[in-house]
Amino acid sequence: MAWIYLLAAGILEIIWAFAMKQSHGFTRLVPTIVMLVAMVSSVGLLTLAMRVLPLGTAYAVWTGIGAVGAFLVGVMVLGEAANPMRIAAAVLIFAGLVLMKLSTSA
Repeated sequence: MAWIYLLAAGILEIIWAFAMKQSHGFTRLVPTIVMLVAMVSSVGLLTLAMRVLPLGTAYAVWTGIGAVGAFLVGVMVLGEAANPMRIAAAVLIFAGLVLMKLSTSA
């Protein structure tokens, strides 16, 4: 169950990052509210996951999901650049997430 909490927390991190971008510096109310709710929910789920998972694993996977997910949203939704070096960086982060998962018994 801890991994499910952690996955959900990572997805919420992607949502709050996107909502933060859409808030235009907190000048738009709805994206700002979405960001705050997703942020608090993400940290709450991370807290639940950390009841079982080691700190280093949970935090690294949480931020990794957020980083790779925000990169993908930026490319697919916002039209940001997807050059070979950025893609390679995202692949390496994802590989690190897989290794963290495989190296943790929970």
